[in-house]
Amino acid sequence: MKISTGLGGTSRSSEEDSGLLKEIDFLAEVRKAGVDIIWSAEAWGADGVSPLAYLAARCPGVTLGTSILQLSARTPVVTAMTAMTMATLTNNRFILGLGVSGPQVVEGLHSQRFDHPLGRMREYVDIVRLAFSGQKLQYEGKHYQLPMPGGEGKAIRLGQVPNPNIPIHLATLGPKMLEFTGEVADGWLGNSFTPETADVYFDRFKAGAARSGRSLANFDVKVGVACALADDPGPLIEKHKMRMAFSLGGMGSAKTNFYNAAYRRIGYEDAAIEVQALFVAGKREEAARRVPDEMVLRTNLIGTEAMVRERIRKYRDAGVTILHLTPIVDTYAERLAQIGRMVELIRGETVGA
Repeated sequence: MKISTGLGGTSRSSEEDSGLLKEIDFLAEVRKAGVDIIWSAEAWGADGVSPLAYLAARCPGVTLGTSILQLSARTPVVTAMTAMTMATLTNNRFILGLGVSGPQVVEGLHSQRFDHPLGRMREYVDIVRLAFSGQKLQYEGKHYQLPMPGGEGKAIRLGQVPNPNIPIHLATLGPKMLEFTGEVADGWLGNSFTPETADVYFDRFKAGAARSGRSLANFDVKVGVACALADDPGPLIEKHKMRMAFSLGGMGSAKTNFYNAAYRRIGYEDAAIEVQALFVAGKREEAARRVPDEMVLRTNLIGTEAMVRERIRKYRDAGVTILHLTPIVDTYAERLAQIGRMVELIRGETVGA
């Protein structure tokens, strides 16, 4: 099992931990603790690529990935050009992570309609792969046409060395999107996941892979977990509930929240509906209180060392290949210490298993 951490898509709020450069300095130190992959998110803060280009120079040899680049923020050809450039700068240690985001960001930030996400994702990946291959960029789709019909453009081949082996990982949650991920992608960027209900996701991957006649033998499954060790996990559980309430109620509109829908599919329907309703109504503290302790513990690595070891084994046995760590302690020193200890625990439970 590989271990990753990364840079969030929005700025941190505490004074000590504010600042993109401080975050990058921290990630350079985390690399020394044995982290395999560093990811950069993209929401409404830093873009998903620039920090990685800087890290490529600071941390030679580490694998870097976007988790995620938003489809609506750039054309598929620009994404392909960017990925190929990053692969060159990192000596092919780059993973292109893509996602459709959601209507609040796509329509509110990028002034595009959030419609036909599966169709757009399929065509987007087709064009990116076409660009990777070094072929002339000719494509006839419903959402993308290259060259633009009726204009003066012509089919162009990118002026970079072809690199068809750049891995593409997709952030997906809906059933059809999960099947598409199994059908075409090299990996899944996952959340809203518990090892106990892994089949909800893996069955969809397998269905998609069967449709395209491919094997999932080298398919990566990255799952994000908040992490913290404590003899008394109670305060940590309570601390993390607000973050989970935000996922259930704030990561999307009242009508469209993919995270909430995913939690409903893995057995938390009543809690997901109740927390979302309270959060949307502005009752955020009450929403956080209604998040079940079990939901926090099953989707994260929080608790005593024995509890965390047991959860690591469950993720391992479920088929997770990359555990993405987000410490929920406050200072850089505490975060670095927590990640270092988590790396030791994960290695102890997964190396040679």
